[in-house]
Amino acid sequence: MFRTQGFTIATRATVTAATMGLLFSPALGGVSSARTGGDQSPQQLAAQAQSALRQATSVRIHYQDRSAAAANSVTLPTAMDLVLDRQGNCAGTLSLGTHGGMVRIVKRGTDVWLKPNTAFWTAELPGDRGTAAAKTFKNHYIHGSTNDMVFSGVVNACSLQDLQSAATATPPTTLKEGLATTVNGTRVVPLSFTTNGLTSTLYVTTGRPHLLYRAAQKGPGTDLTLTFTDYNKPVTAKTPPPSTSLDVSKLQSLLGSA
Repeated sequence: MFRTQGFTIATRATVTAATMGLLFSPALGGVSSARTGGDQSPQQLAAQAQSALRQATSVRIHYQDRSAAAANSVTLPTAMDLVLDRQGNCAGTLSLGTHGGMVRIVKRGTDVWLKPNTAFWTAELPGDRGTAAAKTFKNHYIHGSTNDMVFSGVVNACSLQDLQSAATATPPTTLKEGLATTVNGTRVVPLSFTTNGLTSTLYVTTGRPHLLYRAAQKGPGTDLTLTFTDYNKPVTAKTPPPSTSLDVSKLQSLLGSA
């Protein structure tokens, strides 16, 4: 059960489904909307933001899903805050549902460390197994390699190259540029389009180079945001010392055939 829930489903849902569908959808056709200012078309601004993301050596992503489906789920993420680079290194946190489950993540090369909190274990593994796991791994990371199936979702989430591959589609010709605004102290231009009842908005920085600051999608049952900061800043998180780590085999033994 554990191998097909939690880490695997949650992180894959975040990075592949949300990123691929949210960032840059394929061209939708139609006539370009009226401009509201600036010397570049909305498509040109989006294309430059795509290019900057593809060329980044590292980036920090902050994901939020405010939908009822995520909030009421024990496997879907409500938030994720990760710094990641092209070498596959990453560090950050993943939060699941409203039960307070949270996992700290550190990945260096082929080594992976995860540190779930008690709320995660009791939600992920109801009953005695969850209680036992919470007790066993209290104040400790689970340490293993990228070859361990338990970590498959984390490996996926920590791939900057996968994230960058999403930024290759042609910006839709129906992209509409709004008035420049300030989001969390960053001056941005919103670029929006609507399809299938969902409105997607790319917030691109007004200064050069034009960077993607945030992608958001709203509609029936959907309320997602994905914020990008700290472009090209190295992943500096230290790896946990052996004294605070337990081998993944201990988790596999505890779970048995589950």
